[in-house]
Amino acid sequence: MNYNVFNLLWQGIKGHNGWPQAWRSPEPKTRYDAVIVGGGGHGLATAYYLAREYGMTNIALLEKGWLGGGNTGRNTTNVRSDYMFPESAAVYDMALRLYEGLGKDLNYNIMLSQRGWLTLIHDQHQMESARHKANWLQCNGVDGEIIGADKVREMLPGMEMNGRYPVRGAFLQKRGGTIRHDAVAWGYARAADRLGVDIIQNCEVQGFDMADGKIVAVNTSRGRIETDRVGVATAGHSGVIAEMAGFRLPITSHCLQAMVSEPVKPFLNHVVISPGTGVYINQTQKGEMVMGGVLDLYHSYGQRGTFPTIEKVITSAVEMFPTFSQMRLMRHWAGIVDISPDSSPILGQTPVENMFINCGWGTGGFKAIPAGGYLLAHCIAKGSPHELAAPFGLNRFRENRLIDEGAAAGIAH
Repeated sequence: MNYNVFNLLWQGIKGHNGWPQAWRSPEPKTRYDAVIVGGGGHGLATAYYLAREYGMTNIALLEKGWLGGGNTGRNTTNVRSDYMFPESAAVYDMALRLYEGLGKDLNYNIMLSQRGWLTLIHDQHQMESARHKANWLQCNGVDGEIIGADKVREMLPGMEMNGRYPVRGAFLQKRGGTIRHDAVAWGYARAADRLGVDIIQNCEVQGFDMADGKIVAVNTSRGRIETDRVGVATAGHSGVIAEMAGFRLPITSHCLQAMVSEPVKPFLNHVVISPGTGVYINQTQKGEMVMGGVLDLYHSYGQRGTFPTIEKVITSAVEMFPTFSQMRLMRHWAGIVDISPDSSPILGQTPVENMFINCGWGTGGFKAIPAGGYLLAHCIAKGSPHELAAPFGLNRFRENRLIDEGAAAGIAH
């Protein structure tokens, strides 16, 4: 059933008891043409685009927990595409363009709010870096502009403009903003299910059966599944899955923490990050202030926060917006991010002939979901990388072709 105003009115008259189940919960079959490991945004998008673009409907998506229960449901919902390297800019801008039409494509409201992303400028050095970035983005065909302090004051009422980190301006990407993370997962799941994909939750991958350098079956907590191709989109746990298949990935897993305040009246209409404090803030549709900072430096698979990070983020948020000091903290959580040596994703073929991977997005995974899924689907279906994904193959580390976004764009989440 399509979601539209007429069905909404009709179901309202009927007491909303006639809506069908959004997606099925089938028992796994013994064989599929392809198996996708990971039921977050990237895995769901991969399954959807495999079915829609390439007609592969005999697909299983395996999730050890529940859909969107990993990083997709544990991020701060921000999207933007102002990356420096042409390779990165092409992928992230593809993702943002797909997001801009995704609600209509999926017939599901993903609550895209392109409210603008502001990176504050605190000193002359950052101003020069912003000018350099604006030139790079223009060369890459990506939007972005520098605005002055007066415009920042107008856009961000309540911002402390003359504190320890005085605000001289900001770099603004107007198309940046936020999206409802659960809606992205649910929208992709519903659309993939309608195309015939089997979405199997509470199904943990426990190993692989191999023959002649290929995977012939996936062993799971719900039985053995034979398959011709395997796609992996498990973010911080990508290294664990890779070791099951007999190879190692050049990634490390870290916690990235975030938190929200109690809901308050509309106050902050944009997403803002301060390079001085290292903290970024936006306000949700419900009125909560979403706050986050830098990732934890130690390796971890934990999904819980720590008090030192709470203290750092909250004190920095109050330094940016002094009026926040009267608010109470409501929730606090962490996700597991996968960091590659050059802070750029790994897309495409693995040392196992029929296994393809999508990982290494680090703190940029949510904003890249549509592109990551589309590019992995292409690789699985064609057996070779899409032209936009080719620079992000594993062989770049051997050939010293790094795409060092950590140094170029600073990875401001």
